[in-house]
Amino acid sequence: MPRLTVNDRPVEYDMDTATPLLWALRDASNLTGTKYGCGDGDCGACMVLVDGAALRSCLITLEEAEGRFVTTIEGLSRDRSHPVQQALVAEQAIQCGFCTPGIAMAAAALLQRNAAPSKAEIEEAIPNLCRCGVYPRLVKAIQRAGRVERRLERISAAPAPGIDPDDAAEAVPAMSPPDSED
Repeated sequence: MPRLTVNDRPVEYDMDTATPLLWALRDASNLTGTKYGCGDGDCGACMVLVDGAALRSCLITLEEAEGRFVTTIEGLSRDRSHPVQQALVAEQAIQCGFCTPGIAMAAAALLQRNAAPSKAEIEEAIPNLCRCGVYPRLVKAIQRAGRVERRLERISAAPAPGIDPDDAAEAVPAMSPPDSED
């Protein structure tokens, strides 16, 4: 049974060692932020950090991941406080959000190596495909995240995940349940 560390926790998978890491993360660990896009390593939706390097989890088997440290988008920051997550929101570099976790992981790996990347370095390090076409904003967002990591700038926090439905109903009256008559 393959053993690895996922989001700083030791994990042992009772799965075939030929299983792609993507499916172990999604199906066995319920870490669904890692997306299935193409299954061929072309789109980058399944990008995770393996020993700090951005890798496509659809191309790595559990056998190849044995003994390694894996970080998914959930492990990057559960409260969206990582500079990359903050900058993606602040620069409006998110649209449908499907590709966003993979992009965030590739950007985090880049900024670990180089907190002040050029446009060319960003374009080379972020191979992810985005159907919505947020590429121009991605460069600005990643450069901004680098400034945050270097403590040259601050970003107001993005809203915490998991808004309570009652709070949402207060903010958006159309979501309020109809008055019930007993």
